[in-house]
Amino acid sequence: MLHESAGARFRFRGVKDNEELDLGNVRIRVLHTPGHTPEHIALAVIDKTRGSEPWFLLSGHTLMVGDLGRTELASSAEEGARSLFRSMQKLKTLPDYLEVLPGAFSGSVCGRSLSGKPSSTLGFERRFNSAFQIDNEAAFVRHMLENIPQPPAEATRIRAINLGLEAD
Repeated sequence: MLHESAGARFRFRGVKDNEELDLGNVRIRVLHTPGHTPEHIALAVIDKTRGSEPWFLLSGHTLMVGDLGRTELASSAEEGARSLFRSMQKLKTLPDYLEVLPGAFSGSVCGRSLSGKPSSTLGFERRFNSAFQIDNEAAFVRHMLENIPQPPAEATRIRAINLGLEAD
């Protein structure tokens, strides 16, 4: 399952923004959150036996504990930052109590100031994640373009392999 815009060269189920997938007592709401990659998604998980509001967010490499995903590994840094800013505005509409379970934490090359804590809440990140706090698009883009670390040596190749564009 990937966002419909993924352009992978293998069969996948393409999903759309705000599409809901029912899996027994669980409903998953797909949120298209481009920025780290153009096709990136986050998944808001709802336990239908407890209520209609999301229980937790699988945020991938969009919102992580202490930082946001890098924007230059799959597109231009500025284009990715502008997309990520819009994605952050979408995530900011979600409730503070929502648990955030990211795809990476400290040690990953996909963020710059990642915490070693593997999970958080949206409210905690709203208060203490300096990148997530920026509400002005121009200031956000400037922030994301500062101190960009060297990309991993094989970043372009790994992305191509992940999309089935190149054999490993």
